[in-house]
Amino acid sequence: MVTNNKILLVEDDQNFGDVLKSYLEMHDYDVTLATDGVQGLERFHQGDFDLCIFDVMMPKKDGFTLAKEIRDRDTEVPIIFLTAKTMKEDILKGFKLGADDYISKPFNSEELLYRIQAILKRTIVKSDGKDEVKDYYIGKFHFNYPLRVLTYGVGTSSEQRVKLSPKEAQLLKMFATHKNDMLPRSEALTKIWGEDNYFTARSMDVFVTKLRKYLKDDENIEIVNIHGNGFQLLIRENEGA
Repeated sequence: MVTNNKILLVEDDQNFGDVLKSYLEMHDYDVTLATDGVQGLERFHQGDFDLCIFDVMMPKKDGFTLAKEIRDRDTEVPIIFLTAKTMKEDILKGFKLGADDYISKPFNSEELLYRIQAILKRTIVKSDGKDEVKDYYIGKFHFNYPLRVLTYGVGTSSEQRVKLSPKEAQLLKMFATHKNDMLPRSEALTKIWGEDNYFTARSMDVFVTKLRKYLKDDENIEIVNIHGNGFQLLIRENEGA
């Protein structure tokens, strides 16, 4: 079963936020709700989201400030602004901060849904400027990188699929590219997290643990920790890919 896209919703009107959260969950999105900008930034650092929806006018930290702080760390995650304002200056400010869309309250929930779907279709992880390898075969697994789908036992009765988060997909791609060779920790941290420090290293360890869990059904695959240097995606070639 493919898991749902993850959305961070930051909306200071608790009732409206709860209603919108429920509506999006009805359409198979995994939604985390925060009720002010400070809490929203905390939730963002704690999770790995496919898309963010921010109200503009919020206590403690407004949506524009929140978006700027997130853009300083993550230039890829899509952001939609919700606002009661229709001032041209505010709309321009939002787009200058890197917004992907802007919708004024009150709005039709279906319209927001269609906009979310359109943005997510556009946000396939960008290549490095060369022809992108889309498919990787990792032991008994098939990994479609643009779709972020990892499939075990393709075409068999035991076929299982999981949709990875953006960072999970980027990390698995790097492992697949370095298959049976060492992936330097600093290289992964710089390319995926943007910096190499204690906190990003701990975050990477969490994602490595998640990938080990996803790959556990193939006993010939192992992600080995090379102490002090990085990791190795080890595949026993005689029985694996």
